[in-house]
Amino acid sequence: MRQFDLVIRSRRAVTPTGVGPAAVAVLDGRIAAVADHSADLPCREETDLGEVALLPGMVDVDVAVQAPGQLLSQGYAHTTRAAAAGGVTTLVVAPAPASPAITSTDALRAHLHASASDCAVHVAFLGGVTPRSGPAELADLRANGVVGFACSLSDGGGADLPALDDIHLGKSMAEVATMGVPLVVHAEDAGELGTPVGPSNSALLAARPPRAERRGLERVLAAARSSGARVHIAPFVAAECAAILAAARAVGIPVSAQTSPHYLCLPAEHVPDSDPAYRCRPPLRSDANRGALWNALLRGSGPSGETVVGSVGSGHRPGTGIAAIRWSLPALWTAARRRGCGLAELSLWTAQRPAELVGLATKGAVEAGRDADLVAFDPDTHQVVPASDTSPYAGRRLQGRVLGTWVSGTAVPSEPDKDPSPRGGPLLAAYH
Repeated sequence: MRQFDLVIRSRRAVTPTGVGPAAVAVLDGRIAAVADHSADLPCREETDLGEVALLPGMVDVDVAVQAPGQLLSQGYAHTTRAAAAGGVTTLVVAPAPASPAITSTDALRAHLHASASDCAVHVAFLGGVTPRSGPAELADLRANGVVGFACSLSDGGGADLPALDDIHLGKSMAEVATMGVPLVVHAEDAGELGTPVGPSNSALLAARPPRAERRGLERVLAAARSSGARVHIAPFVAAECAAILAAARAVGIPVSAQTSPHYLCLPAEHVPDSDPAYRCRPPLRSDANRGALWNALLRGSGPSGETVVGSVGSGHRPGTGIAAIRWSLPALWTAARRRGCGLAELSLWTAQRPAELVGLATKGAVEAGRDADLVAFDPDTHQVVPASDTSPYAGRRLQGRVLGTWVSGTAVPSEPDKDPSPRGGPLLAAYH
């Protein structure tokens, strides 16, 4: 009988067949078998989680890793440690804000170099699309392994990812459509944005109304209908636009959307007006919008009742937005459990659908043949986020705690300030 490297047993393992007792056997970084909880599985190391849940590692799409003034390598080291502590095992890095933005193969190589030696989780990349991007540049980025592309219709991508007009948007979509990968779009329309009157969160909210998202979404869908490109709206915030997404899907436009935990958990009415920890683009919206956004995620409004907003990503933007990747899973679980959701939905939103979106076929599920990217998550315990934390969850009581994370079958420290041996790194070689 063969000997496995690791066996993890849990009475609440989340697998494609549901949530229940199981034993997961790991060999050479992959899940070799998912067996009965009491199965005899010879191994070098065994962990019994008891009632603690075993989840597939989160696949976090559209993440920035670098804060202003921080070296790119430092950004990768810090962000991937925080990600692992929060149950994220794969980051899909946005092209901006970062230095340099991933708009050329030279910039991609810089990110590869910065992420190769000191990453606690796996890393994949989105190539940036700008008004200067031509077919050759996009083809080169795809040939060198990016798993998709990203663009903005306003300032959502930072200075290095300027807004696309309709001509460049249509041309870029036509190119991306031939490659079979998604185009991730920050869909606030620049023409509908005002200038905030002061630095407050309420001023930001007034300057970035929901109509900016609605107008941007209309532009994106018109271009997608002509090109056939797969488009993914990130982040999707203005819940009033869910009906527009549903109508587009009904006529065959391949559009999907993701939101972030802060939009599902933090209504604008309860945000300290002067606290920059709550500042993001698009801004946090009303409690009514929050409720409608949950409705779009849970019950959907598609032509056959399917979910329109299908996934949840951290939206991590250190230094330029909300930086809370470590708390995304418990924050989302705190709100989801109150709405009667279970661990299967949690994993669907944060692991399975994001992995499918960017074509990471060995990620996103606890299943034989997949990578052993796993998370021990206690859904019943509570924790208080330290008051010194720089995220908007500082001092808040959250339900659920990440107790352990495995990347390719190797455990990484649960605290982001520990110095793990690198376990992750770029995915280009495996997924090109």
